[in-house]
Amino acid sequence: MLLRIATAAVLIPLVVALVWWGPPEALAAAAAAVALVAMWEFFTLGERLGMVGFRKWTMACAAGLFLAQYAAGTVETHSLAGGSVLMRGGELAAVTLEMVLLVFIFGTASIALATRRAIQDVLPAIAISSAGLLFVALPFSYLVRVNEIEAATQAGTRTGRELVLFTLCMIWAGDIAAYFVGRSLGRMPMAPVVSPKKTWEGAIANFLASLLVAVFFARWMHIDGVNLLLIGGLANIAGQAGDLTKSVYKRGAVVKDSGTLLPGHGGMLDRIDSLILAAPVVWVAWNLLNGR
Repeated sequence: MLLRIATAAVLIPLVVALVWWGPPEALAAAAAAVALVAMWEFFTLGERLGMVGFRKWTMACAAGLFLAQYAAGTVETHSLAGGSVLMRGGELAAVTLEMVLLVFIFGTASIALATRRAIQDVLPAIAISSAGLLFVALPFSYLVRVNEIEAATQAGTRTGRELVLFTLCMIWAGDIAAYFVGRSLGRMPMAPVVSPKKTWEGAIANFLASLLVAVFFARWMHIDGVNLLLIGGLANIAGQAGDLTKSVYKRGAVVKDSGTLLPGHGGMLDRIDSLILAAPVVWVAWNLLNGR
């Protein structure tokens, strides 16, 4: 516990400072670096199961996903008379998610055909590579898109910095509540095969803590509290699903943690497991509820 607190005391202020004061490109680069470390741990788990992926190629494409998400935020859209839309982007506007995914697909196919590996190892390599890109890098990259949201509120025009902080604080508060309530009051196992220590009491505390964070941020951001409560609730459920999914990975690989990078917390994948699925939910739910 002391290690967990000490690590959090160092990392949380750094993350908050980066989100609040750092330029968008710095956040995108930092998020990409975090995702690459998590993917490295993911591939290590896969190797314990005999699935050796195309690490370098997949991680290069993962970096491309974050570049594409950042590039999408540089595109300016202006509505014109007659229902026409004018889109203007920077030099990176041509880098899109679709392009990166297609490059990954054709590149992976080429590597699979040219590899000297045993033919029975090719399908597992394609499978674990695709899983790393689609289940770790792609959803987590939406944290960059959340950071690029601009919305007019009662307090003026806001950027996505507040929503990124909301997403982070929601996950942090939920994890803390689940840990302490689960340890002290937990009686009903939630997923005994996957994660024996997780309980329904802890999951409910996790959910309620996220809603409290949503109430606080709605007041601070001067936005519709009902909408943010809905976003927080959906993102929390997705985050808890991400946590359990990561537990499945580790249980299958017969390890306790995905790594040892963060003292008291395990690996990077252990630390961002909830954010991986929560980030795209915040992005999608915000846009749907705001008619975008």
